[in-house]
Amino acid sequence: MTEPTVASCLVVGTGLIGTSIALALRRAGVQVHLADRDPQSVRTAAGLGAGTAEPPPRQVDLAVVAVTPAATAEVVTGLIAGNVAATVVDTASVKAPVCRDVQAAVGAAPHFVATHPMAGRERSGPAAARGDLFQGRPWVITRGDADEGALARARALVRLCGATPVELDAAAHDAAVALVSHLPQVAASLVAARLVDGPAEALALTGQGLRDVTRIAASDADLWVEILEGNAEPVARLLAELRQDVDA
Repeated sequence: MTEPTVASCLVVGTGLIGTSIALALRRAGVQVHLADRDPQSVRTAAGLGAGTAEPPPRQVDLAVVAVTPAATAEVVTGLIAGNVAATVVDTASVKAPVCRDVQAAVGAAPHFVATHPMAGRERSGPAAARGDLFQGRPWVITRGDADEGALARARALVRLCGATPVELDAAAHDAAVALVSHLPQVAASLVAARLVDGPAEALALTGQGLRDVTRIAASDADLWVEILEGNAEPVARLLAELRQDVDA
């Protein structure tokens, strides 16, 4: 069987992740259409060479949903219902709630693949995007109800962006990112918050170690509230274990 190709793509959400994906796909010769509820964000991404603001004239091979976690399932189900793309993938940082909500809305979804590129920056928005953001990084693919054609297109997306596909189920993904991403984010934010009222003579001694620890605390706070709400149980369990370590 010939592997499906990705010649055309609709990227919904032109923030850091969506625009970075679009830049990588454009570099690979894919025709990219951009959409976002913020027209200025689309114009900025298009001005960077990430694609066109014009809607696709026909069904695209792939639609990439790169919106906030709370909005992801609704956008995915809308694209599925509209038959906008042969395959729809998302990039949300938490997988179990998205998969559950999509299934509740449309039932089995053979044309949907839940994914998560393990890359990012402390800066947000299209102006922070980079076409090489995913180079050499893991990119989780959750099989779910997806058929082989949809999985093949998802793997093609990962390959075109220079990333490495890693297959995990939704629960395993959420537990893993709680440990390697969400817990460090909370810890960095807590340390940074302690510095707000720190004495000037102490802050004057700041070195690279503190900058390394707190760098990601500059990430989008509203986005992180959504992420932590979506993965609350695994993160809370890890924080309790961390508290036990401190008490010990």
